[in-house]
Amino acid sequence: MQTKRTIFPNKFLPYALLAPQLAVTLVFFIWPAAQAVKSSFEREDPFGFRTTFIWFENYTRLFSEPGYLNSLTKTGIFAVSVTLLSMSLSLLLAVAVNRVIKSNRAYTTLLVWPYAVAPVVVGILWWFMFNPTIGIAPYLLRGLGISWNHRVDGNQAMILVVIAASWKQISYNFLFFVAGLQSVPQSLNEAAAIDGAGPFKRFWTIVFPLLSPTTFFLLIVNINYAMFDTFGLIDATTNGGPNQATNILVYKVYADGFLGLNIGSSAAQSVVLMLIVIALTAIQFRFIERRVQY
Repeated sequence: MQTKRTIFPNKFLPYALLAPQLAVTLVFFIWPAAQAVKSSFEREDPFGFRTTFIWFENYTRLFSEPGYLNSLTKTGIFAVSVTLLSMSLSLLLAVAVNRVIKSNRAYTTLLVWPYAVAPVVVGILWWFMFNPTIGIAPYLLRGLGISWNHRVDGNQAMILVVIAASWKQISYNFLFFVAGLQSVPQSLNEAAAIDGAGPFKRFWTIVFPLLSPTTFFLLIVNINYAMFDTFGLIDATTNGGPNQATNILVYKVYADGFLGLNIGSSAAQSVVLMLIVIALTAIQFRFIERRVQY
């Protein structure tokens, strides 16, 4: 049985249907990106009255600036911490839910809810919970002999934003891990159990290797999320402080461009971030392409 092909009688209809999306992409993505690249080669006064073309001077200053190198280091620490924490906890929850057969849909629905919360709301929520004056978490930590004040302690501020960002991303990872676990053939586990392998050994030798495509996909997605989608969370919790302890790259672009009015340096930073996104996306696309071929 052959499927019939649908042919549009009007040749211009497909282009008309694509036009709104293309217009949005051009106005809100392509044009701002082109302007950022242009501004990264210029030096502009804070009021925009004078612009000087300076070639790569913004980039050379950027990678010799201690503040930017510190922000690059903090971003790496933040991205790795969020990725490891969110993926490990979501995998643990997915394994637990996958073992519950009758009520797994109810558990899945409850665990997915945090993903619907906006990053800035997540930041405010955890800011209240860890507020040194009114928060419940510092009160409980004082009972354990731990003095918590993320407004003056940079390490505690980093811990706070890592926990908040991980909590937001656990739901997303959880969905993919549950789908991956449900696609693992049960016969393989049963055969390993008959051979005497325990639950822990069965997971690490059978289940986890079969989850490697899902794990790699989520690894790239989580790094992207931690580096580029946590601006609202940082802004609502720490504002990049204290003493630049949580001033990750995406927040530094905002601080230098909108607060410091250093448009050229901010544009150069945004171009570097854009290149990182392109590189990560290319790696992810290449991996998916190879999986499809095999």
